[in-house]
Amino acid sequence: MRYTGPKARLCRRHRANLFGTAKYTKILERRMGKPGVHGSGRFSKVSEYGTQLSEKQKARILFGLSEKQFRNSFKKAAKMTGETGENLLRLLELRLDNLIYVSQFAVTRMQARQMVNHGHFKVNGSRVTIPSIVVRPGDKVELVDKLKDSHLYSGMEKLKDYSPKWLKVDLKQRAIEVLALPEKDELEKSIDSQLIVEFYSR
Repeated sequence: MRYTGPKARLCRRHRANLFGTAKYTKILERRMGKPGVHGSGRFSKVSEYGTQLSEKQKARILFGLSEKQFRNSFKKAAKMTGETGENLLRLLELRLDNLIYVSQFAVTRMQARQMVNHGHFKVNGSRVTIPSIVVRPGDKVELVDKLKDSHLYSGMEKLKDYSPKWLKVDLKQRAIEVLALPEKDELEKSIDSQLIVEFYSR
């Protein structure tokens, strides 16, 4: 199951803005202590296992996956050629909901997931409702026609394109094309994937 409790608590526990909005950055700046009644003190020393578990949880929450989804993603990454940690981060980057988020169609990954769930997008011409779809080079994602004038997506053409180079984003046409697989230096930098590999290798 996904976490549905106070989001600020998770951000403070992992000392990272896991949800993308500015308010959690401000909360972390004000209150860097761990959550709870004893949170004003310093973080106690964490075991090697605790560090690995925390990194796994941080990545899972950041990309909005359940435990089962994250574990299955890791198993898939382990079967691929190359470094397992890098493969895992690449699979997470290529999820449809993450694609929507990094292309600025949504403010957070959580919002992007809801948009996909509600059928706002088409992949290669077919409407989809599954956020976990992994896109591939050559895939084209676009907003369904009836929502192109929706207030949710109004003014997008005025945004600056901050999308990574492996994507071609047309904010005016509300469309995205996957040009290539993301390179190592384009993967999520706040996650230490080696710690996740070590966690699942225990």
